[in-house]
Amino acid sequence: MPEKHATFAAGCFWGVEASFTKMPGVVDTVVGYSGGEVKNPTYHMVCSNQTGHAEAVQITYDPDKITYKDLVKAFFDLHDPTTPNRQGPDVGSQYRSVIFYHDEEQHQIAEQVKTELDGSGTYRYPIVTQIVPAQNFYQAEEYHQDYYAKHSFWRS
Repeated sequence: MPEKHATFAAGCFWGVEASFTKMPGVVDTVVGYSGGEVKNPTYHMVCSNQTGHAEAVQITYDPDKITYKDLVKAFFDLHDPTTPNRQGPDVGSQYRSVIFYHDEEQHQIAEQVKTELDGSGTYRYPIVTQIVPAQNFYQAEEYHQDYYAKHSFWRS
């Protein structure tokens, strides 16, 4: 089966990318910006909270080794999906929780997992994660790519 793509926004893209990179079946990750109106945004533009973009991670994965459902579950485990426009100390719409689905199958799986988690009592508050069609994805500047891997002080 050919490789597929998944795109998620869950706060600062550095940690999200680092977590997905470690998962068996994830072939590649790229950090960037998605969900906004401005074409070819820069990091500083996105941080201004004026572009509508979220910091996102686009994942290339091997569906024979990991399922999209497993990726969605990992996405929810990586962050607090109940806080709108915020993850920890990072505040602004660029840090919102979003699943950008690439086809109808991904859409259905994302909705199913969100509904199951929302009804499970796992979270004290309702999940606010947006589930929207994948839009233009603009790759972030090179210094953001594989950020944790490039900076040894983050390694444990």
